[in-house]
Amino acid sequence: MEILITYNHREDDVAPMPLRELAQFVLEREGKPVNTEVSVSLVDNDTIAELNGRFRNMEGPTDVLSFECDNIADSITAADGPACPLYELGDVIIAPDVAEAQSSEFGNSFEQEMSLLLVHGLLHLCGYDHIEDAEAEVMEARERELLTEWAERGLPPMDENR
Repeated sequence: MEILITYNHREDDVAPMPLRELAQFVLEREGKPVNTEVSVSLVDNDTIAELNGRFRNMEGPTDVLSFECDNIADSITAADGPACPLYELGDVIIAPDVAEAQSSEFGNSFEQEMSLLLVHGLLHLCGYDHIEDAEAEVMEARERELLTEWAERGLPPMDENR
């Protein structure tokens, strides 16, 4: 998998975070093929506000946007292996300044909020949505599941007597 990260804003704050590894983790768990490519861009509030206005007719900055490239209905899966063509899943655009403001609001660390936004954006590229309440419940449950598994990776199992 190829995860392309472009730091257009706050590189010093965001580059140390394991965003590339988290993206690969999510895409593997979602069964995407090894030839999947995703781009992640970190942008300032003006840039994401402009994109939000142009593509969603919404005014002001938002936290994350996702833009699909190849059709998620394509039948390419991880089982197709390296022989499958490059699968350009799409682009995720994140506004670190919005993430930081939300982290304070929701009681998360900046890294936790950035991780949540990345997972959220990637799940949109994988076909999840939250327009309908039932869809939102499914997507939010999958976000929690992936972030919990990510946080617990490589850790020894908890002592059941605790």
